Amino acid sequence: MNNTTNYSPKIIAHFTHPHNVGEIRDADGIGEVGNPMCGDMMKLTIKIGKNKKGQEIIENIKFKTYGCAAAIATSSMITDIAMGKTLNEAIKITREDVAQELGGLPAIKMHCSNLAADALQIAIKDYRSKNIK
Repeated sequence: MNNTTNYSPKIIAHFTHPHNVGEIRDADGIGEVGNPMCGDMMKLTIKIGKNKKGQEIIENIKFKTYGCAAAIATSSMITDIAMGKTLNEAIKITREDVAQELGGLPAIKMHCSNLAADALQIAIKDYRSKNIK
């Protein structure tokens, strides 16, 4: 194994047993992204609810990803990080946050975590564009 594919135990766990796989059919927001250089594609769907304070939160989140182990692991991790967060908290999640939660990504795979953070931000913006008050 070379240094571009040295994955942390967390990456391997999220790749082999990803969390929140699938698609929310009546999603409140959808984020779709792709990286033409590597072929990774991700679709993230979110369902919005309210917490006890009346703030909008991510009540449910699911993903479908076509890509490498890192793309699948980052997709799974972003769903774990974002679940239950307010929209204002969730939209601030960065690619670095995702990579750090996974115990780091090889430099050549950092673009995969970009997809996860971007997809979440697009899904939140999609929801907000449909629900302007």
